[in-house]
Amino acid sequence: MLKCLERKRDELRLEAREDCLCISVGEQKLWHFRANRILSTHTISSSRAPTSHLPGSLGTPTGLHRIAERIGGDAPTGTVFKARRPLGYAWQDAPEPLRAENLITSRILWLDGLEEGKNRGPGCDTHARHIYIHGTNQEDKIGTRNSHGCILLRNADMVALFDAVPPDTLVWIND
Repeated sequence: MLKCLERKRDELRLEAREDCLCISVGEQKLWHFRANRILSTHTISSSRAPTSHLPGSLGTPTGLHRIAERIGGDAPTGTVFKARRPLGYAWQDAPEPLRAENLITSRILWLDGLEEGKNRGPGCDTHARHIYIHGTNQEDKIGTRNSHGCILLRNADMVALFDAVPPDTLVWIND
């Protein structure tokens, strides 16, 4: 998978970066590479719907992305976010009806597609679709398809990954 990322990076004439993330939707795994070595591996949850680049599809977009924004670095683990803003409480303290939802928790890595016409631009834009890598209150479902397009991690894994990857890290999502 790392070779696919490198080929696409070269095709798009992007500079090499020390860190990169590779995500396999089929395996429900995320690998963090640094200097071409696996630094960490995490079990994830991708979309319940098939992969897709279309707005409203609720599918995880594939292809090459970058981390455009890092949100929540100072928030306590488990903090609930709405519209990328902390709500001031952890998911365990959320009102009962809200706890049943798949919440955005702990940290947010907002993705930006890099492939024009595939995951970037009108009708397919990952950033405009608000696709993130983020924590979830439904940690018991990690390893199964459970998101609305985002990549979900356990909260401790999300905090560790957030702390480890710099802005502009390349992210390859493969079906």
